[in-house]
Amino acid sequence: MSAPALLELADDELILGWRDSEWTGIAPSLEEDVAFSSIAQNEIGHARALYELAARELGTTADELAFDRDPSEYRSAPLVEQRRLEWAHTIARHYLYETADEIRLAALKQADDADIAGLAAKMDREEQYHRLHARMWNERLHDEPRYQEALRNHYFLLAEVHLQLGDHAAAAEADGLRKSAR
Repeated sequence: MSAPALLELADDELILGWRDSEWTGIAPSLEEDVAFSSIAQNEIGHARALYELAARELGTTADELAFDRDPSEYRSAPLVEQRRLEWAHTIARHYLYETADEIRLAALKQADDADIAGLAAKMDREEQYHRLHARMWNERLHDEPRYQEALRNHYFLLAEVHLQLGDHAAAAEADGLRKSAR
């Protein structure tokens, strides 16, 4: 995997970690304050590990990649860049991102590069808890109109991730789901 592709993944994880941390202290319950804070910490840790892999290839440091670039140089998905959304939109983003990340990590675990495959396996073990959390909230909010609207607005991430992986058929399917959810 190329350094630019690793940067895309790392940027997604870093920015999402920052966005999730915005809920600390103001989530709907203390349990969600703790959950989102923990998820944010994991995402930022994953970003650091990905930046370290990219930094080796680019001859720089993980910190320089994470913090010393111009904002226009970040390659994160638009979905993760959105500032603190209202709760239903945050959960829709969380659910769709974790669904897409599961697909992405499955592909990375098959990488020829042992460092990338190993990191993806480690991340996937940690991300299983993020997916459980996201799926629980998806079930809880599934019939809420604001949540349904948020899902429709965010389906593009699934298509974007499939395109990054070169799976054009799955990207078309995700786009079809987005359109049918309207």
